Amino acid sequence: MLRPDKKYTVYDLRQLKGKRCLIHVHVKSPEEAAAAEAAGIDLLSCSFDSPASQARLPLLVAAAPKSFISGATPHGMASQEEAIRIGFQALELGASSVYCSASPFLIEAMAREGIPVVGHLGMVPRHATWTNIRAIGRSAIEAKNLFDQMKRLENAGAYAAELELVPHKLAAYLCKKTSMLLMSLGSGTGCDSQFLFSDDILGDYDERIPRHAKAYRNFLKEYRRLQNERIAAFKEYAEDVKSGRFPEARHLVEMDEAAFTDAVEAIEGNGHS
Repeated sequence: MLRPDKKYTVYDLRQLKGKRCLIHVHVKSPEEAAAAEAAGIDLLSCSFDSPASQARLPLLVAAAPKSFISGATPHGMASQEEAIRIGFQALELGASSVYCSASPFLIEAMAREGIPVVGHLGMVPRHATWTNIRAIGRSAIEAKNLFDQMKRLENAGAYAAELELVPHKLAAYLCKKTSMLLMSLGSGTGCDSQFLFSDDILGDYDERIPRHAKAYRNFLKEYRRLQNERIAAFKEYAEDVKSGRFPEARHLVEMDEAAFTDAVEAIEGNGHS
């Protein structure tokens, strides 16, 4: 459902192809969505692949009401009917478009019903058993296969595609050979948008950061500091209760002595013991 206060529509994004690189961040909380909008990020994406993430989508939309947000559909959708249902559900909850790493068969069904769809090209993590986790397109055969896959997505009606771990020269070339917006994740600067996950930007996990990503903060260190502060605060509270230091007089609700006497008489006078 189109909201008039959105910064972009699909139409607007298409007009920007070849004119400038859009900035794109995948967010996972309302706080991150609000921060991304405040920072002027062009495009947001989020998960829409579980009941929890589906319930979270309206919160992200409320936190970043002007942002263009794409919801990532579940892997393993079993039919075109299921894909259409999930696509419309995401739009009704406030998504501007949906992301789908499935085949053109499912993407075509959604696009046919007017659902804006972002496909996926290059290295697909869920399909890495076929390729290993590596750059895709370094050989002539792989590059030609990638081009053919791109055209199939384009013909299926996708308005954009995430391009993951593709050599940057090939990515820039492909971007000029399609009407779709190509969104670079580890595929260089020659695409229509530059895409990173908030986890990488904020540095909030304890693993080696991917080669294609950059951490601008160390949130993991801050999370650990906050957790230690939580533990310390809970310990201090428990010790205060045990020692009688909490609650203090200032934490208590006082009652006039005469009123208390009247209350006791009223209670005991009604036969209570």
